[in-house]
Amino acid sequence: MIPVVDLRAEYTAVKGEIDAAVQRVLESGWYILGEEVAAFESEFAAWCGVAGAVGVGNGTDALHIALRACGVGAGDEVITVAHTAVATAAAIALTGATPVFVDIDPATYTLDPAQLAAAITPRTKAVIPVHLYGHPADLGRILSIARAAGLRVIEDCAQAHGAEWQGQKVGSYGDLACFSFYPTKNLGALGDGGAVVGSDPALLDRVRLLREYGWPPHNRYVSEIEGMNSRLDEMQAAILRVKLAYLDGWNEHRRDLAGVYAAGLPDSVVKPVERAGCRHVYHLYVVRSADRDSLREKLRAAGVATGIHYPIPVHQQAAYAHLAPVSLPVTEQAAGGILSLPMHSTLTVEQIERVCEAVVAWQNTNP
Repeated sequence: MIPVVDLRAEYTAVKGEIDAAVQRVLESGWYILGEEVAAFESEFAAWCGVAGAVGVGNGTDALHIALRACGVGAGDEVITVAHTAVATAAAIALTGATPVFVDIDPATYTLDPAQLAAAITPRTKAVIPVHLYGHPADLGRILSIARAAGLRVIEDCAQAHGAEWQGQKVGSYGDLACFSFYPTKNLGALGDGGAVVGSDPALLDRVRLLREYGWPPHNRYVSEIEGMNSRLDEMQAAILRVKLAYLDGWNEHRRDLAGVYAAGLPDSVVKPVERAGCRHVYHLYVVRSADRDSLREKLRAAGVATGIHYPIPVHQQAAYAHLAPVSLPVTEQAAGGILSLPMHSTLTVEQIERVCEAVVAWQNTNP
């Protein structure tokens, strides 16, 4: 079976360096917020092109803490999309604010700026554009609308490590930006992890307070504000430092594989796009078909694993049924047809060609 992701293979590719990094941490005797975290924060910030990064426990916490650092709380509204991992909405709800969902661009599956302005109310405090599947959202239009309305912009970069908009990495445009290092990400830990990045010193200082009980560096155990416990641990930071050195090459490999897909897949499936001025890093390779279930079954029979990211939009999930009803026709149509094909840093061209052959065979039996 060709897997959608292969975490064992990625570990094996850099096993010696990861094992050495883990051993280094074990022998240090320091396991929380030590030298490894500080070094990773510095290296990741430089890689993103921002002034600073703050390691936290996971991507959801990164969003939650970033929102709180920007002053979002009970009674506020935050605009985002429903075609995303539920973590985006969960983080908003954790602050006490209300998620407000708008529709997506049908080609990139990211927030449609044309829907943004109409969703703004006097209660709107922020907008979270999600750079989904590795493709940047339309930051130019989103930032223009948000700035004109006085809104904070918090980028959700959980699936977009290294993606670029207008020649600059995503994560360097908003007031703050949030990354997940869940194991399947382009830059994945061997456990949970996340980071908040940005270039506003005051916001970064507030993020640091919030991640550890509101304790300032000079007065540990005394809380200045109500914070939480969400710390990237030393082991994961050391592992991420190893992988960060390979990330640019891994992303290029993903882009090369996407080119093989684009050349080999038939026109009976809708393929991903890369908008002008954008650099897609293909966290996922998502196609669309009106006969998605038939295609998925054909691929399974041919030894090809697939996924659906995501089968039920957030606004249609039971946990968010209490929110005001909203019609998102593009989101709802996409959810019924999307299919994630295998895509990871250790896939081979031969494996991609096998997937393409299976899709062509399916097309030939479903004219």
